[in-house]
Amino acid sequence: MKKTIITLLLCVFVSQANAGIRQYGADLEHANWQLTNNSRLECTLSHQIPNYGEAKFYSTASRKMNMEFELDMMRLPDTYSLAEVRSVAPNWRPGKNGRTIANMKLHKQFAPSLPKKVAWNMLNELEQGMNPTFYYNDWYSDNDLISVGISTAKFNRAYQEFIGCVGNLLNYNFDDISYTVLNYQFGGDSLTKSSKKRLTMIAEYLTLDQNLALVLIDGYTDSYGGRNDNLKISNRRANTIREHFVKSGIDPSRIEAKGYGEKRHIAANNTVIGRAQNRRVVIRMEQP
Repeated sequence: MKKTIITLLLCVFVSQANAGIRQYGADLEHANWQLTNNSRLECTLSHQIPNYGEAKFYSTASRKMNMEFELDMMRLPDTYSLAEVRSVAPNWRPGKNGRTIANMKLHKQFAPSLPKKVAWNMLNELEQGMNPTFYYNDWYSDNDLISVGISTAKFNRAYQEFIGCVGNLLNYNFDDISYTVLNYQFGGDSLTKSSKKRLTMIAEYLTLDQNLALVLIDGYTDSYGGRNDNLKISNRRANTIREHFVKSGIDPSRIEAKGYGEKRHIAANNTVIGRAQNRRVVIRMEQP
């Protein structure tokens, strides 16, 4: 029923026979696309909509390609409803047919968003010179229709920068490395090959994310050797990792390192595999 009402109102809008329509969109003079986040952790392509808010496409560091669109309204929805998302031809392309892209849910007091497939679809429409436009009933007046247009003007240059940023995102994120166990070869401070690779990933992430509150480094050993010696070894291992991060440019005040020796075994010490698991450094990261 709601979709039927929106479609009927949309037809009225196209014929411009209804005076109860409020239109929002940036004209050629005020159209402004910007790459507001440009890092290996997040890329954000933003477009200001005068007197309404901001349209944002963003992608974040992850093992899987991701993309999302958000319509950041100055005045958030006051009730649940649907908005129809259409691709509309600009005035300079008369006769070009538009099409419906998706329906977007509007939740009370939340900025609405659209998932990856729809977001990429909208970007493709913009690249082709079309204007994605949102139509929905005003939640303060059921007789009024809101139209919010995203302008294609001045889009392509910022879009190319955005695509370059997305292609340079890390292929892992905070959740992938927030709790990491590094293992050592027997009888020394040499990390295993896989742990060296993991350490490089963590150091790279820490140089990029300056918002991490604290990095905790805990060192452990197996039960071979004397307890005092093992305590010293575990402290040395933990502090070696700390020094590695500091040399990578991480603020020393963000890092705490401590050795626990033979304490807190996670496996039996009577097997080669168990002892290898106990020879470890655990890295924990906390966000504010």
